[in-house]
Order: sequence, then structure tokens, then C-alpha cells
Amino acid sequence: METHDGSRAAGRSRILLAVDEPELGAFFPAAARHELGELGRVRVATTSALQDLDTFRKALAGVEILVAAWRFPCLTAERLDRAPRLRFVAYAASSLRSITGPDFWQRGIPISQAGDAMAPAVAELALTYSLALLRRVPRLDHNLRSDGWERARDIPRARELRGARVTVVGASRTGRAYIAAVRALGAEVRVYDPYLPPGDELAPYADDLATLLPRTDVLSIHAPGNPETRHLIDAHALALLPDRAAVVNTARASIIDLDALYAEVSSGRLDAAMDVFDTEPLEPGDRWTRLPNVLVSPHVAGATRESRARAGRIVLDEIRRYLDGRPLEHAVTPAALARMA
Repeated sequence: METHDGSRAAGRSRILLAVDEPELGAFFPAAARHELGELGRVRVATTSALQDLDTFRKALAGVEILVAAWRFPCLTAERLDRAPRLRFVAYAASSLRSITGPDFWQRGIPISQAGDAMAPAVAELALTYSLALLRRVPRLDHNLRSDGWERARDIPRARELRGARVTVVGASRTGRAYIAAVRALGAEVRVYDPYLPPGDELAPYADDLATLLPRTDVLSIHAPGNPETRHLIDAHALALLPDRAAVVNTARASIIDLDALYAEVSSGRLDAAMDVFDTEPLEPGDRWTRLPNVLVSPHVAGATRESRARAGRIVLDEIRRYLDGRPLEHAVTPAALARMA
């Protein structure tokens, strides 16, 4: 492949930008779109149109660089055969499982993703949830609205994050960002992650779940969702948590047995806050929305203005590296994907 610098790339590399609004404008506001246009000839397509194979073929004709995000169709052999000049994929979101498979990896096409952009945002919501549960915010709000002042005051005494025992499942990029945040506020952090290398800075704070859970005030989940972690936090694990402990999940719903968690939370023994669920979207009146000691959000932990802008910047920088023939900073391999969400 011919190496291009920014000026020579203009008008040469064909780039397909397949990101739907409103995310398109969030990832690539006017200035970023201008930068993208300086890197090559940009064509825009909607993911709904690209579901059709013939439309896909026409849109990808001559395209060397694909910029994609959610709802983009899986790059199967059938589709890759219709994109013969495709040489690089920049994924503006995080998980690549929906667009990659054996056919894609067999072609050897490099791919990168912008998951790093979301880590601070997800960690911040997990921190927000941790503080809210420790301070009994859901219970206070519910009781004050429904039962009045004195009833609202008559709940278990709130806790501060300072000195709280926080167990983090998964020393991922989000997990590490969360750890930094809660430590800054004085929490005592321990970690469960069987893949921590011996020399890792978190290794001295790691232990097994059976040891950690009975000594946990806040359990925060930051592991990937895969067969190995499915129902890692099951009924037995939840039973090990002390009364009034808080469970925070901004990672993947499958990591927790949600039926078992519901039993603990609905009994009032545990409090919970969740951004992810087994079935999404939640139906109106879903069981989780009716509990006074639960906070819920519609899978938006990573969706902030800043995180979207960071993701767009990562994509632009990765395209520049590709055009210049430099190593990608956010490349994903099949081996790495196996341990990702």
C-alpha cells in the first residue's frame, strides 16, 4: 500500500462514514468532519440502508477505510466480497462482537476501536451510583415522596465513601478509572481479576471472591461479558455480601444472575444500581423500576458529550496512523477480543 501523509491523502483514500445520527454529529462535529475530509474522500451511509447487500456493495465500492459504530451489519464473507478494496476498519464504539466474526479475521484486515474514550464516562457513572447507594439516595427519595418526612428519615443510616470497602470485579480500563476515582475519595479498594499479571500495580490488592465479598460495602462490576464471566456473581456470591451492601453494574448484565440479585434487592437486604439488563429496552413498569432501593439507567453509562468527542478523535488519529503506515494504538486482535466485552 502506498504511504500517504495528510495532504496527499486528500482525494485519494476513500472513506465510508457509516454512523447514524445523532451519534454522527456527536462523534464528528463540524471541525472533526473537516479533518476527516482532509484525510480522504468521505462518503456517508446509514446503517439501515447498508443492511441491503446490493446497497452495501455500492456504498463500499472503492472504499479503503470504513468508519462504523452501532447497528453496522456484521462483516461476513458475503459482505467482505462486496468490499474488495477495504483495508482498514475504525470502529467508533467499543465492542466489536457484532461486526466481526471468523470471516473477518481470516481476511487479516486491521481493525481498531474507540473503547478507551468511554472508560472515564462509565467509571464516573459507577462512582455516582456508588455514592448514591451508600448515601441511601434511592430510599430517601422514594420514602420522602411516598411516605413523608419522618418515614424518609427512618431508614438505615447512610455511609460515606471514605473508608468504605469497595470490591472491583475486573481491572479493565473502566475498572481502573473507577478505582482511581473512589480511591481519591478515600475508599479502600480490593480487586478480583484472575488475569492480573504478577507485576501489576493492583496485584497486591487482588484476592478471590470468596475472601472479598464478605468484606464488601460496594461491589462494582467492570469485567467483560463472555462465557467465562456469565453469572460470575450468582446467588451464592450475592449471599456472601454483608447486609446493606451496594451492587453497581455498568458493565454487562450477564455477569450477574439478575434473578438472584432481584431476590436480594426486593427483600431489602441489598441495594443496587444498574445501567445494563438481560433484556433491553426495559418494558414500562419492569420489576426493576418498582423497587425503592434501586437506581436504573437505560444503558447510557458511556454516552456523554465528552466521551463521544474523544471517540471521534481516536478514530481520526487511527486513520492518520494507518495512512502514514504507523502502528495503530487501538488495534484489536482475535486473541484480545476473546477477553473483551
